[in-house]
Amino acid sequence: MSESLTFSQLDLPEPILRAVTELGYETPSPIQAAAIPKLLAGEDLLGQAQTGTGKTAAFALPLLARLDPAQNEPQILVLAPTRELAIQVAEAFQAYARFMPTFHVLPLYGGQNYTTQLRSLKRGSQVIVGTPGRIMDHLDRGTLVLDKLRAIVLDEADEMLRMGFIDDVQTIMDATPPGRQVAMFSATMPSQIRAIAQKHLNNAQEIKIESKTSTVERITQRYVMLDGNQKLDALTRVLEGEEYDASIIFVRTKSATEEIAEKLGARGYAVACLNGDMNQANREQTIRRLKASQIDVIVATDVAARGLDVERISLVINYDIPYDSEAYVHRIGRTGRAGREGKAILFVSPRERRLLRTIEHATRQPIEKMSLPTGEVIEQRRIESFRETLANTIEAKNLSFFQDLINDWREKLETTDADLAAALLFMAQKDQPLNVASQFPEIREPHARGERPERGDRPARFERGDRPERSGDRPERGPRPPRRELQGNYINYRIEVGKEHGVRAGDIVGAIANEANIDSQFIGNIKLFDHFSTVELPGDMPTEVFQHLKKVYVRKQKLNISVDTGGPGPERADRPERYQRSGADRADRPERGTGPRPGAAPKKPRTREGS
Repeated sequence: MSESLTFSQLDLPEPILRAVTELGYETPSPIQAAAIPKLLAGEDLLGQAQTGTGKTAAFALPLLARLDPAQNEPQILVLAPTRELAIQVAEAFQAYARFMPTFHVLPLYGGQNYTTQLRSLKRGSQVIVGTPGRIMDHLDRGTLVLDKLRAIVLDEADEMLRMGFIDDVQTIMDATPPGRQVAMFSATMPSQIRAIAQKHLNNAQEIKIESKTSTVERITQRYVMLDGNQKLDALTRVLEGEEYDASIIFVRTKSATEEIAEKLGARGYAVACLNGDMNQANREQTIRRLKASQIDVIVATDVAARGLDVERISLVINYDIPYDSEAYVHRIGRTGRAGREGKAILFVSPRERRLLRTIEHATRQPIEKMSLPTGEVIEQRRIESFRETLANTIEAKNLSFFQDLINDWREKLETTDADLAAALLFMAQKDQPLNVASQFPEIREPHARGERPERGDRPARFERGDRPERSGDRPERGPRPPRRELQGNYINYRIEVGKEHGVRAGDIVGAIANEANIDSQFIGNIKLFDHFSTVELPGDMPTEVFQHLKKVYVRKQKLNISVDTGGPGPERADRPERYQRSGADRADRPERGTGPRPGAAPKKPRTREGS
């Protein structure tokens, strides 16, 4: 259907159609062709489609077409499971609405300053894109009002279910006005997602799209696992350690193209950037310089590189992993064209593993893991390159003037040919030293702890009837299920929210995953007590993340996270006052079992079944 259909045939308003055309979109993807007419007609929609099939445009374009530009209150709410997806969707809305002058979109997610978000909410936005936890916070505070909402979108609903957000999603859905349009997208349709659809969608149209994305077979694809602060170092190693003629580096934002191009230029690379702010004349000039070998590296965004076909490009580097697998295929397609060989390298952080697997699934081929070039490899490459340049100079240049100088200097300096050549070589290589192996420390893979079991693999908790009842905020004594072994450096933390606040383990996982940028698989064992809980987190958590988590709210309770300094018995220095025992210090108390504590009321006998 979509192969013969064009966007101009989808009845989109002229400003949106103009933006789509300038972005380089020509024909809608299958899910866009199926969903846009239905959403334009105001129908509810249940779409089953993998990440990377173009579903953001499938709901953003028709919902933008139905906006009231005169109304500056939230008209569209999009719920996304992660801050990265929320940012991506917000950026997509902004791009599609570039010719709608009064349009405003606001992303709301954990980790962002509340003051900034509150200021933006007061100014007004027609589209809100956010994670369930942060949307719930603003609803509870009364800072987000959805009375005028026209449509709500649940993006990657099954992922929100997996991350423990589904109860928050239900609450948010209940807070939206009746009659609003609902669009739900999910890669899979578990029973809980079906139940939400049956409850909240009205006569929904259901579509299911299978991804048909494929890749160019002549492209060698690899990935590197690293943290975000290691990317620039990794990039320079790849550019020095890999064989290539010209390279294109893909990033997500316009500002990143300029920043990375500037840093590479300072390191001696012939580099330029391509982004959407460049006019056509400057873009064409940059491409001409690339073709003429005047520059060797281009740093570009997806939009700016659309249609770029330069034979010299033999290496594509995905500095920022794309959220859309079709965008990934488009990126790596800048090389390996017309039967030529090409290489593609993808930088992936531990929390982006899911996106990597999504790309592999969509492209139907694995992406091989690679190691970064070592200092020894880079040193050898520099030496070989210098030697090749030297050989070409000896063969192609007239060196008689310089030979006379060498003979004169050798006599005046009373030195040997070898010492003179070594001194000249030392001076010639100072801008790019040849002896550099020791200057490249090892970049270790972050969170190298191996695969950990999903939360569903944890042993079941004891039921209360299987052990004696106890009171207080201490783990139950007696036999315990085997503890899940964690690999690597983990620390047990205490958070000031517990069972009395209605918290569940999924709430804690979701809050930490979104607020601390910690993938849920790296969140360890969680224990829920009456007034507080404990959670195991990586020991290398940055200080700024730890300080931020102190201010995060779960179930209207501030986490106030702190290192758990004691086990079940010893008094904890960081307990709130209400947890401190009254009377004598613990050391002065009678041993357990020798009698009641001073001042304690006698306990009633209790049976296993309870009183």
